[in-house]
Amino acid sequence: MTDERTMRERMLAGESFRFDASFADDVRRSRALLRTINDASPDQDDERDAALRDLLGSFGEGSNIRPPFRCELGMLTFVGRRVFANFGLVVLDTAPISVGDDTLIGPGVQLLCAAHPLEPGPRRDRWESGQPITIGRNVWLGGGVIVCPGVSIGDDTVVGAGSVVTRDLPAGVLAVGNPARVIRSLRG
Repeated sequence: MTDERTMRERMLAGESFRFDASFADDVRRSRALLRTINDASPDQDDERDAALRDLLGSFGEGSNIRPPFRCELGMLTFVGRRVFANFGLVVLDTAPISVGDDTLIGPGVQLLCAAHPLEPGPRRDRWESGQPITIGRNVWLGGGVIVCPGVSIGDDTVVGAGSVVTRDLPAGVLAVGNPARVIRSLRG
């Protein structure tokens, strides 16, 4: 018995996939909405926010993503209320990405769900997978932070500028470096 599912269905199920024609409508939609978001003038905030609501899985009230903004598909990215993302956010949402309420995201941050096989054959054949990223409430990601596939960051955590988060971080800590390491608690 063969697997009749499209690659898009495989991706949405959290399985390995390759980008193919089953993604064509999603990619066209994402690119058109990103053009609206990134080309909007400063006096077109309502238009930009409407496009973000159309693009993303959710875009919470009072949130702001400053252009330029890039994402793979958008539909798997869920942004809570009062989230602020500064210039240059990159989101590779080949798996769900959840950003909690009141989170601050510095300029040039990358949230990267995409993972590729280590074996040369499947990688050459362009197989990939996605692992979800979860960012808690009231998190601050400093400028240039990279969050790798499958990572969860707990509520009230701060990640220092330029850090690379390769594994889960607990709530209420300061983490810095490459790879990011907890250096102290932020809870009193």
